[in-house]
Amino acid sequence: MKVASVQHAPVYLDRDATIAKVVDLVAEAAGEGAELIAFPETFVAGYPSWADFTNASAFDDPAQKQAFSQYLDSAVDVGRGDLDPVVAASAEHGLFVYLGIAERSTSGGSIYCTLAAIHPERGVVGTHRKLKPTYGERLMWADGDGAGLRAHEFAGTKVSGLNCWENWMPLARAAMYAQGPEVHVATWPGSPEISADISRFVAMEGRLFVISSGAILRDEHLPDDLAVREAMLDTHHRFASGGAIIVAPDGTVLAAAEKHEETIIYADLDLSLVREARQNFDPTGHYSRPDVLQLNVDRQRRDPATFTD
Repeated sequence: MKVASVQHAPVYLDRDATIAKVVDLVAEAAGEGAELIAFPETFVAGYPSWADFTNASAFDDPAQKQAFSQYLDSAVDVGRGDLDPVVAASAEHGLFVYLGIAERSTSGGSIYCTLAAIHPERGVVGTHRKLKPTYGERLMWADGDGAGLRAHEFAGTKVSGLNCWENWMPLARAAMYAQGPEVHVATWPGSPEISADISRFVAMEGRLFVISSGAILRDEHLPDDLAVREAMLDTHHRFASGGAIIVAPDGTVLAAAEKHEETIIYADLDLSLVREARQNFDPTGHYSRPDVLQLNVDRQRRDPATFTD
């Protein structure tokens, strides 16, 4: 299986333009023979970097409120069909797509950090909402649930995916390993040092291939009308520097992108290496003790209200 990992900048806070870019990148990867492609965390339509680079926790600050409103306007409504162009591109080119999106809640006033899984024949087969936003993200994103903790079948292979620091959550990883994935996708906002370490660790612990994808974000990518643009530029000019990397089950790095470079990296995966690696260690198989240690996973979609008419 040939896989691709995207290290690009979104068209920041422009949902439709970023989706158009995703469609182009899917076509580009297909032209290189890829069968699966991974995009960064909340690639559509951008990671809320101002949470870390401005006074985002200021209460009732007009600029912060306006920036959040702009972020809501750029968020994805899956039910409305916002991802239809990506679904069509996946079908046209035969690629399984893992796409990080900022997903707008039903209430219209909150955002989930969501990893959408798109099958070329079945369309959107999964929307995993990040279980616990990290640090400044908690000002921007709501807590997700376990509904998306699912591995997916594609081309005779099982694939799984988690958002960013979920890959550091032992039980979230265990929930995925228990479903037998051979390929795991890890999405990142653009932090090469972090993604490199954890990608190698997950690959060796899970005895699987890991595809990590990270975004690029610099001052020239910020729209002129972003309410906190000047506050961001007062602190930094580079807000995300990539982190795309592909790792084999033994921790060998098969491909890695240069920091700050907009590119797609590729690797050909020999899936027999997964079976070989599990000969001496299978974390949720022969090297587990379910009689002593067990994990219960609630995969219900949690909504704030249930209506009975």
